[in-house]
Amino acid sequence: MEKDTKRNSFKGSIGFVLAAAGSAVGLGNIWRFPYLAAKDGGGMFLVVYIVLALTFGFTLLITEIAIGRRTKQSPLTAYGKIHKKWKGLGVVACLVPVIIMPYYCAIGGWVIKYLLVYLTGNGVNAAEDGYFSNFISGQTEPIVMMLIFLGAVAFVVFRGVNKGIEFLSKILMPILLVFVVIIAIFSLTISHTDDSGVTRTGIEGFGIYVIPDFNGMTFESFLNVLVDAMGQLFFSLSVAMGIMITYGSYVNDNANLKSSINQIEIFDTVVAFLAGVMIIPAVYTFAGTDGMGASGPGLMFVTLPKVFVAMGSIGNIVGGLFFAMVLFAALTSAVSIMEAVVSSFMDKFHLSRTKATSIETVIALVAGLLVCFGYNALYFELPLPNGSTAQILDIMDYASNNILMPIVAIGTCILIGWIVKPKVVVDEVEKTGCKMGRKKLFVVMIKFIAPVMLAILFLKSLWP
Repeated sequence: MEKDTKRNSFKGSIGFVLAAAGSAVGLGNIWRFPYLAAKDGGGMFLVVYIVLALTFGFTLLITEIAIGRRTKQSPLTAYGKIHKKWKGLGVVACLVPVIIMPYYCAIGGWVIKYLLVYLTGNGVNAAEDGYFSNFISGQTEPIVMMLIFLGAVAFVVFRGVNKGIEFLSKILMPILLVFVVIIAIFSLTISHTDDSGVTRTGIEGFGIYVIPDFNGMTFESFLNVLVDAMGQLFFSLSVAMGIMITYGSYVNDNANLKSSINQIEIFDTVVAFLAGVMIIPAVYTFAGTDGMGASGPGLMFVTLPKVFVAMGSIGNIVGGLFFAMVLFAALTSAVSIMEAVVSSFMDKFHLSRTKATSIETVIALVAGLLVCFGYNALYFELPLPNGSTAQILDIMDYASNNILMPIVAIGTCILIGWIVKPKVVVDEVEKTGCKMGRKKLFVVMIKFIAPVMLAILFLKSLWP
């Protein structure tokens, strides 16, 4: 298979693992994982998630990274290199990060706003009712914050694989992990007595998080936990977005893929778990079980500021650390999303990195403006097939995460499992001489189990 020997590559396995983990550890881990864990029986969700991460997630992750390294191409062209009749799947795979990037930058701008609020000692203001909605419905400040975030991401991508992506990941990911651990430990030590005299502690909240709750568990409810955990894996591992194919294309041929993928799985799962330790005990302590029903922006920008202000004077410090950590996670993820598009443009149209990054920055800027205006001048409400009501950001999120990503994942399973056969991936993993762990599991998953599970996930996204 033809390979581009001039293609940039990560200098070492550590750089690749941290970059891939940085992509995986994003907003989905922080604002979706804790909510699902609280909703789906705590420890029950954790057990199901870990099992799926080691089977279903492993299968998709190793497949995409192997496709990238084997072809030395980004998603737009990699599928065509694997099989010339499957070029169309590459187009769909490239569309996913194109759609995600604008609204991710808008949300990144929200994170910058809240970080500045806490750094200036005004965390009390962020806890006021209506603060978040008033901010995002503004016509100037959300755009300014989005521009700052987009500019930072574009700067890193402009600098390339080694001086940009790898350099940033080696700095931010260790700091992010330290912040996560500090906040998680603090969350376990707190206690609060509410107005009715009831005292709740972080340790009690931790128990709710990790101890399985089988009360009322039925086969149907277990299936819901399974689907929730499976959907979360898309966010947690950055699969079906073209990102891991892109990063895989930068991995040296002599690198040990099996070891690197194991490290990515561990890093991502640990951070996802710690995100729950950060959030669930704190929310339970200050808001009880009633406060644990929030997810997404509502959890991060409405519920948690109220929790931080309830902590008293230290809440401003904890809030500042939290939003700094979230910003680091958002930056590393957004860089990987933009890189998937930029790399695709470079491979398909033979553009320089500067031109490709400039084009994608303009696309993200224009679409990002539409997202910001979707909360004021262009506001509307549209019912989605899954029963939710959406604005522009929600529509883009639904199209990318609920429609296109499952299609890409199902197509990838069919291509590798049935068209070119699993041996393509196995040979790529084992070409350095190391045996591929979980090989038999991989073959069964890619051919039979994963496609069925993905089809169920896809159908569930279409009907509530």
